[in-house]
Amino acid sequence: MRDRDRPVLILGAGINGAALARELVLNGVAVCVVDVGDISSGTTACSTRLIHGGLRYLEYAEWGLVRESLHERTRWLRLAPHLVRPLRLFVPVGNRPGGLGRTARRLLHMEGARPAAGDPRGLWLVRAGLRLYDQFARDPALPRSTVHRVGDAGTPEVDPARFRWLCSYSDAQARFPELLTVALLEDARQAAAERGVAWQVLPYHAARLHGARVAVHRRDPFTTAGPVTIGPAVQDLEPLAIVNATGAWVDRTLQHLPVDARRLIGGTKGSHLLTFHPGLRRALAGAGLYVEAADGRPVFLLPLGDATLVGTTDLPFEGDPAEARASEEELDYLLSAANATCPGLRLSRDDIALHYCGVRPLPYSPARATAGITRRHWLEEHAAARPLFSLVGGKLTTCRALAEQATRAVLDRVGLTVRDNSRERPLPGAAGWPQGEVEAEGQAARLAAQFGVPRRQAQQMALLAGSRVADILAAGVDPRCSPGPELPLPSDFVRWVIRSQWVTTLGDLVERRLMLLYEPELSAAALHALAELMRQEGVLAAEQVPLQVAACRDRLRNRFGKELTAAAGDSPVTDGAPRAT
Repeated sequence: MRDRDRPVLILGAGINGAALARELVLNGVAVCVVDVGDISSGTTACSTRLIHGGLRYLEYAEWGLVRESLHERTRWLRLAPHLVRPLRLFVPVGNRPGGLGRTARRLLHMEGARPAAGDPRGLWLVRAGLRLYDQFARDPALPRSTVHRVGDAGTPEVDPARFRWLCSYSDAQARFPELLTVALLEDARQAAAERGVAWQVLPYHAARLHGARVAVHRRDPFTTAGPVTIGPAVQDLEPLAIVNATGAWVDRTLQHLPVDARRLIGGTKGSHLLTFHPGLRRALAGAGLYVEAADGRPVFLLPLGDATLVGTTDLPFEGDPAEARASEEELDYLLSAANATCPGLRLSRDDIALHYCGVRPLPYSPARATAGITRRHWLEEHAAARPLFSLVGGKLTTCRALAEQATRAVLDRVGLTVRDNSRERPLPGAAGWPQGEVEAEGQAARLAAQFGVPRRQAQQMALLAGSRVADILAAGVDPRCSPGPELPLPSDFVRWVIRSQWVTTLGDLVERRLMLLYEPELSAAALHALAELMRQEGVLAAEQVPLQVAACRDRLRNRFGKELTAAAGDSPVTDGAPRAT
């Protein structure tokens, strides 16, 4: 067997694992992706959803990281316009000289990286940082930074008693990084077919190392409590190389393989809340806010469809990342940051529609405060019978660049040459799709008129599939048949998703394919209808349908604090349970 025909085994189907799989396949290398859970079910699904250069990294002299991130931001806007869109952000400031001394000491490595309460960044510092940001970006498609007076037309409404200026700048947002991950894997599947190389994605599987060979075991995807158990091996591989891309789980994955290694990850917990509060949505005026909380840490207030995302916290975390939850203290912290920024909001716990929490896969650094730990990435090689690497660090924006660099290192290690890269390869759904929300809505409206479907359905399908919606509609979609009146998706589209996007459980479909976690009117009846479609497609057995509905309902409540609505004819679904925190 030729070396390129032996697969590189990638452990982890998050954003970095998916990007690496795609990059390797583009180079004609067979790939097998294994994850103990679903695609993008870890840190990827719990991010702040920004594609950005990292403005605050300038304070830590991370020039190379910021420059690379800004170049990748420009690339994502061009190659995935249906999934990554421009976003204007505003930084409110209340004085001119604030933060100058603290930043100077950081740049000279004269103090640690702890935020300083009571010394917020001022106009001079923020404006200097944004000018450098513009210089690094050199993106003619996005407007450069600007300074506004508080109260200027078209700017967010912030407290004029605290702030005098608003400094605006351009970045981008991946509303659903879960779909970005799926699209990377879909493109890898297409590239594998084009190049005639072997390709597999195995969610809900686990790998165990036995010398130079790896046994791949299936695990029960429907287990919702207790330790993860694995069944008998379903495959036996002798991989060309192994890459541990499990993010916050890197150290645990090495232990389970098992492989002796030093500690690599010192994760920090980040929590977010989502609210449909109309006053906050109006105050943002379609833009985002980048503010400092009372303790000096950064918090974002970001538009997310009809809702607003507020986050994040940054706390050291030890333990299984799967068990990380947003605490009451974190939620109160985020509410306070929002209320202190926008006057008269009076956001309360009752305004929280849902919350989520994830663990950042930051490099282990026991001596540094969390804010100062580098977001750079690298590839760590381990002693093993087969070439074995772990991906350490990284962030959503730089996943493609990380994959390109890791591919070069892996192929060099096994004596193969790099043939191709993804720098100019659009993702599925990008072809002909416009940048910008207004233009995308116009394109969806034209598709609705062309194929005779309701405009809301076309817009929702386009949000999930981009330009591929035209082909899906052309194949025949009955707009009158949907999983529920509150869900603007035809059942035929849902069937397409189930067939083509590696759906195993109802939670996969709801949380990470159709993005219904963010649908405020989601009902138990809609969950049952979706599970029935999965049964009809042969994914679920009949007896699994009610069990999956109950498991999905419980997970939405217990992990995200989300309660289902009672559609007509439904019985109440709260069962007397308190709101989860």
